[in-house]
Amino acid sequence: MPFYDLRCPKCDKEYNISATMREKMEKLIPCPDCGFFGLETVYKGSPAYIKSSQANDCPNRHVCGTGCCHVD
Repeated sequence: MPFYDLRCPKCDKEYNISATMREKMEKLIPCPDCGFFGLETVYKGSPAYIKSSQANDCPNRHVCGTGCCHVD
């Protein structure tokens, strides 16, 4: 079974819970603390792109040329 990052809107706590897709979609997973059955999916952000201090450090500069869109 997959793990899901879920948040309880009632007690405002987050959990990583193993459950079936059906259990998640039909909200059949109770909150481990308060028992509420309305857990919401928590969407985690993707890793941030760290901007280089030098404009010519674009790893794709051979493709981008002078109008590089990866570096400001």
